[in-house]
Amino acid sequence: MSSFSVKFLAPPMLQNTSFYSKNTRVHATPPAQTAVPVPSVVVDGVERLEPRVEQREGYWILKEKFRKGINPQEKVKIESEPMKLFIENGVEDLAKIPIEDLDNLKATKDDIDVRLKWLGLFHRRKQQYGRFMMRLKLPNGVTTSAQTRYLASVIRQYGKEGCADVTTRQNWQIRGVVLPDVPEILKGLDAVGLTSLQSGMDNVRNPVGNPLAGIDPDEIVDTRPYTNLLSQFITANSRGNTDFTNLPRKWNVCVIGSHDLYEHPHINDLAYMPAIKNGRFGFNLLVGGFFSPKRCAEAIPLDAWVPADDVISLCKAVLEAYRDLGTRGNRQKTRMMWLIDELGVEGFRSEVVKRMPQKELERSSSEDLVQTQWERRDYLGVHPQKQEGFSFVGLHIPVGRVQANDMDELARLADEYGSGELRLTVEQNIIIPNIENSKLDALLNEPLLKERFLPEPHILLKGLVACTGNQFCGQAIIETKARALQVTEDVGRLVSVTRPVRMHWTGCPNTCGQVQVADIGFLGCMARDENGKPCEGADVYLGGRIGSDSHLGEIYKKAVPCKDLVPVVVEILVNKFGAVPREREEVED
Repeated sequence: MSSFSVKFLAPPMLQNTSFYSKNTRVHATPPAQTAVPVPSVVVDGVERLEPRVEQREGYWILKEKFRKGINPQEKVKIESEPMKLFIENGVEDLAKIPIEDLDNLKATKDDIDVRLKWLGLFHRRKQQYGRFMMRLKLPNGVTTSAQTRYLASVIRQYGKEGCADVTTRQNWQIRGVVLPDVPEILKGLDAVGLTSLQSGMDNVRNPVGNPLAGIDPDEIVDTRPYTNLLSQFITANSRGNTDFTNLPRKWNVCVIGSHDLYEHPHINDLAYMPAIKNGRFGFNLLVGGFFSPKRCAEAIPLDAWVPADDVISLCKAVLEAYRDLGTRGNRQKTRMMWLIDELGVEGFRSEVVKRMPQKELERSSSEDLVQTQWERRDYLGVHPQKQEGFSFVGLHIPVGRVQANDMDELARLADEYGSGELRLTVEQNIIIPNIENSKLDALLNEPLLKERFLPEPHILLKGLVACTGNQFCGQAIIETKARALQVTEDVGRLVSVTRPVRMHWTGCPNTCGQVQVADIGFLGCMARDENGKPCEGADVYLGGRIGSDSHLGEIYKKAVPCKDLVPVVVEILVNKFGAVPREREEVED
């Protein structure tokens, strides 16, 4: 076992695997194939499989001979190592200088606009000049009441400029932060066991897991130990792991713990899929899933299985292969799937094997534990836990937006009715776990659950997701959160639906709102109104699926003016989802 291995015992329910039918599992196993060695390729006089980076003074730097044609972000990294702002306390010096003065020099302007993203700080230059969004790391979406109260105290001091969002990676983003406050905020985060480190730019993003981990009666495995370990490894226990802070692009990872696939494995760069092999519990592996403006791709099998002990060793090997060999030119072609395409999946796999501790990697198992014939469960509302006498309550957070007072109330409810814990979900909602059944009625009668965050929202609101939009994000073309709520409300007045329809909104082609996995997706763009004048619009996507039969949605109608979206959505709901127009419903009644 390598120094990066940690011993995990298989969950008791998995010790005897005869219960599972091989005919009802999702297979992260490719068709049988013969291993083909990757030929040696020389490009511009350089061996293609030569690592493109090298370690200098504790940091990984792009070698000089690979710097031709690199993108502007790579040049910024070469000019000054971003992690020095944290590891060498450079942020404390920045915080003492007025932001207008920092803007006057290219080096410090790049610090505030680019390098601070390594600390999870995103300057909102267009919408909130001088203010930052701060993205946290929250493995598995699990947080405490104390952490929630601290974040509330941070955003409260910024008045109307301050708020927080639940993200599509089970995470918090807080808004309104000013640079002079950052050193103290970082200390405050550390005091409550949080970090924002390595949450932006070319880093590993928040490890996603089952939001019902440890409490789900039907879970396959508790994902929390794995996601926690991954986060600790990636950030060196929140002190900064410079081995993985100079990737070619961002990188997403998840660990699957439920048949429901709440974690969306098909859109992650690395997904651990639970599987048994020769009586041992471990994971088959999917690689390469991603979204970008120019291309979206579903993850594919690596034809590999690792025992639970080697989750970290495998992650390290994959990251090193990507760091060493990924190209650094056009940013639209630097995600890991592009490298897999270039080398071939078998070639990429061989590079991972080279970086494993024992230079070995087992082929995938045919005993996947995720059942394909499984109806995805709704976690909103009241549900029994595996612990007798306890339940969890899923709360709908409209488009993920909360204020400081909301966060304080959520923390109070978690303490008063639960165990002081909250769970964030990729659909931008929140779960309160570990509630004694005798306390459920009192919780459900709390004003917050009656007026703001409903356990049983309107059916069309249940699957509503929206990115930040142009209220705060400089890349967003359209406003998303308020518009998503308004369009959904207007549509709900016109048609009646009998089942949830997942509608996702994103303000730009970066698709942070993940429109391609939605039943109906809206991707912000510029359109033209009936008079030919430019206006805010959206490309409408249709047909995205999640779960074992996952599929990315496709364009249904391009550049629809936002003011014309309601009739388009009504038409889709009636024709594709069995919705009934309200006037007909009234006649039939």
